[in-house]
Amino acid sequence: MDTKSADAFRTISEVAEDLDIPQHVLRFWETRFSQIKPLKRGGGRRYYRPDDVALLKGIRRLLYGEGYTIKGLQRILKEQGPRHVQAIGRGAPVGPPPVDMTPAPAEQAAATRPPEGLDDITLLTAVLAELGECQRALRAALAEQSLPDGFES
Repeated sequence: MDTKSADAFRTISEVAEDLDIPQHVLRFWETRFSQIKPLKRGGGRRYYRPDDVALLKGIRRLLYGEGYTIKGLQRILKEQGPRHVQAIGRGAPVGPPPVDMTPAPAEQAAATRPPEGLDDITLLTAVLAELGECQRALRAALAEQSLPDGFES
């Protein structure tokens, strides 16, 4: 991505490579975060603007680097707006989480329903990728701790 201008639009493959995540995860995030709105051209080809890329970087950092849940991040986007998450994607400090990150019961019920329009394989593949990232984060956290004899990480 170094050969393009900072203002150039990016394809889904370029963004996925830059963020080191699979393309299907980006498509899954579009179903979970309505603020992600790439331009779609003929054949459904996605083009991400610089602000879209910053938002995706912020989402990745909060989910994978800071340990936020999708529900928690949805709440941050709702309460603090996408510009806040874009700033995080551009390197701004994350800051402390809001005091209450627990969604209301109605929000919990809505968040557990699968997004419409996704087939089971796409949904399960995206969930599997998210679980893999969680597993990597847990292993990294365990590796930083010294475990008593007889325990493995």
